[in-house]
Amino acid sequence: MKILIAEDEKRMSRAISEILRFEKYEVDEVSDGEAAVDAIESGVYDLCVLDVMMPRMNGFQVASAVRSRGIKTPILMLTARGELDDKVTGLDSGADDYLTKPFMTKELLARIRALLRRRINTPDGTLSFGDVSLDTAGSTVRCAETGQSVRLGEKELRILEYMIANQGQVITREQLAVRIWGYESDAEYNNVEVYMTFTRKKLGFIGSKCLIKAVRGVGYELRYDDVP
Repeated sequence: MKILIAEDEKRMSRAISEILRFEKYEVDEVSDGEAAVDAIESGVYDLCVLDVMMPRMNGFQVASAVRSRGIKTPILMLTARGELDDKVTGLDSGADDYLTKPFMTKELLARIRALLRRRINTPDGTLSFGDVSLDTAGSTVRCAETGQSVRLGEKELRILEYMIANQGQVITREQLAVRIWGYESDAEYNNVEVYMTFTRKKLGFIGSKCLIKAVRGVGYELRYDDVP
């Protein structure tokens, strides 16, 4: 899972990032509201931890901006403010949850896990689409119709995880490149195509009717072909 930290206080941002990376999350950091909006709009993040007091745009404005554009990325609002009115403002702006500084690490992680479970709509982290179920912990994908399963490589797992979590949407090659290889990687689009081919072959191997369709000039879409 990939998480964005939008926090202008460097020590706090670094501390949260270290905590999340220790828990095996992928983390990127930004330090102002405009950068946060741009990053969230990329569509590569599963969750954003968003501070209220930031330059250029505050957290309330960031949440309102991305929600007005139809972006549903879960937002955990993080702030030193504790008044009820501020919490209400944050939730009304589009935040999904609210955590007041100072906070305990266990509570931060628990709230993040809860928001991520809500996003994929499964209690155990297993993602499902069509006739397949993806076990992210075990790195395996299983077809319910055939009973066949296969182990996935790291990048195949992350591709399928991202596409199932964003089912019904066309995912661009740029989103996949950033999601799988990161902003600072030199990976080219042909890397995406190579690993997309591997992922398709794994779905075919287990006999799934789920298909990864290429959308010309845009990217890819996960579809379920249940026609005999």
